[in-house]
Amino acid sequence: METALFSPASLFGDGDGDNALSLSQHEQQEQEVFVERTHTFPPQMHLKIREFSFHSLNANLLWPGTFAFADWLLLHHQSLLHPRLRVLELGSGTGALAIFLKSSFHVDITTSDYDDPQIELNIAHNCTSNGLHPLPHIRHTWGEPFPTSAPYWELIIASDILLYVKQYPNLIKTLCFLLESYKPLDQTSGITKRSITVSGEEIELEVPIFIMSWRRRIGKEDEQLFFGGCEKAGLTVRHVGSRVYCITIARPSNC
Repeated sequence: METALFSPASLFGDGDGDNALSLSQHEQQEQEVFVERTHTFPPQMHLKIREFSFHSLNANLLWPGTFAFADWLLLHHQSLLHPRLRVLELGSGTGALAIFLKSSFHVDITTSDYDDPQIELNIAHNCTSNGLHPLPHIRHTWGEPFPTSAPYWELIIASDILLYVKQYPNLIKTLCFLLESYKPLDQTSGITKRSITVSGEEIELEVPIFIMSWRRRIGKEDEQLFFGGCEKAGLTVRHVGSRVYCITIARPSNC
């Protein structure tokens, strides 16, 4: 995958001579790189989110799945977060969903995205803009070794991360690792299961659980490459809401 097509170094000269820009120049160039918008999350939470004007990995904007996930969770499945779970978000982008969850439910949440320092810096900026300390962040490129050998997150979430079809095998590899290598951080926490209601039926799930909202429309054939790949890897895929999917371990996997 390509990295972002700009670097902070480009904002401050090349280092070979006079690279001191005036404040007005700094402000002008920052405006060319970022745009700040206010987004409304349910029920009426307004978050100020700085977005990249452009990012080659689509980590620049808020996509529909972010709001679909917030609605699904707030309106029907708040019990997933109580008692308190440790949460990891894959493909955090601007960090908006994690900021919403932290602000609304005080969850212990860690953001993660492609190994690009600009994404991490922007998430930290958005945290402080909304009255939060920067959230823990993991830079990780799907398919590569995960920074920790003992993932401890009971709930893994994501929204609109299926844009890059060629990356599905790498994404599935990372999911398999996170779900199969889970080790409770606190053996006394007692969190082993969670229940969600689907079409009036309560389903009990063992942690860890991956829940993903997917609202960006791509071909059904491409979607099936991901969901079918998950099943071949030994994972169970459930449709649990309006374009919301739950993925858990089904059997010893072929990851």
